[in-house]
Amino acid sequence: MSKKKLTHGQLRRMKANHQKRLQRGNRTDASENELQDSLLGPEQEGIVISRFGQHADVETATGELVRCNLRRTIGSLVCGDKVIVRQATDPSSTVSGIVEAVHQRHSSLTRPDLYDGVKIVAANIDQILIVSSVVPAFSTQIIDRYLVAAEDCGIAPVIILNKVDLLTEEQAPAIDKALERYRAIGYQVYEASGQTLAGIEELKHLLDDKVSIFTGQSGVGKSSLINAVLPGAKLLIGDVSDNSGLGQHTTTTSKLLHLPSGGSLIDSPGVREFALWHLSAERVSWCFVEFREYLGGCKFRDCKHLDDPGCRLREAVEQGKIAQDRFNNYHRIIASLDEQRHARQFRAGMDDV
Repeated sequence: MSKKKLTHGQLRRMKANHQKRLQRGNRTDASENELQDSLLGPEQEGIVISRFGQHADVETATGELVRCNLRRTIGSLVCGDKVIVRQATDPSSTVSGIVEAVHQRHSSLTRPDLYDGVKIVAANIDQILIVSSVVPAFSTQIIDRYLVAAEDCGIAPVIILNKVDLLTEEQAPAIDKALERYRAIGYQVYEASGQTLAGIEELKHLLDDKVSIFTGQSGVGKSSLINAVLPGAKLLIGDVSDNSGLGQHTTTTSKLLHLPSGGSLIDSPGVREFALWHLSAERVSWCFVEFREYLGGCKFRDCKHLDDPGCRLREAVEQGKIAQDRFNNYHRIIASLDEQRHARQFRAGMDDV
């Protein structure tokens, strides 16, 4: 009788467990000492500036940056986490410090991951700056996807149109109309240019005394905006591909940067599309803020908000209370949920072959 073939996932877990056993078996005395209290100083507060595999750069309350290992009891640690650390007292130690514990987060920015489910990107954020631009292309559909993600996480979103210096007379009327629709439903909208510095002073005031994160597709100019509000950051700026029109990824690791105003911002790896397959259709509906007063009022409980009789959302659109563009984007997102779930299951299935 032939043996049952192991799945890709089972093989991956076996390999990971094997590596852990090897690491435990090959530890030196110096690495064992990293966990001995006698070699560590007192506990102190800190904030995670960046995370690298099993290490984290932590800024202490005194402003010192310490590369730390993590206690095994810590299950999750991301940029922006507030932590308790202890620094090594022996300068010759192979470890500069240890993260002992993580404080409870007041907010978490998450996104779905193929293998890890919902993955936390950054923590303790006050506002999400959704950056769009004239180049590579202005898209309300992409803005709405980010707005849904922000509303789901409970973090205040702000819309920023970048590269306004490239806005043509032909483009301006349609884009202005689209941005006005967002203002009408309560969202803050700013216009700026990382090149000419137009609108940068207003953007600086927006960041005062808050922890902010820039999100948006690659190529919209997130790094150029950060360089404009914080010249010392000197982040790598990517170009827009001539072939695809899409931006080139320039940021690989989330990093927290301090602003002169006392605020902070987190620069995170860009994503070309914010996947929402982990959300239910009902949750997506709720994340469209102007829909909320009509939800639950449709004639049928399983209303799809299409041509269903007695649909309150459809009536609101016809009465001009909900913008047609937002309503269309909502249905595009709903239609994409099953496609994204199917693609995820297909890819997972291929991994198991």
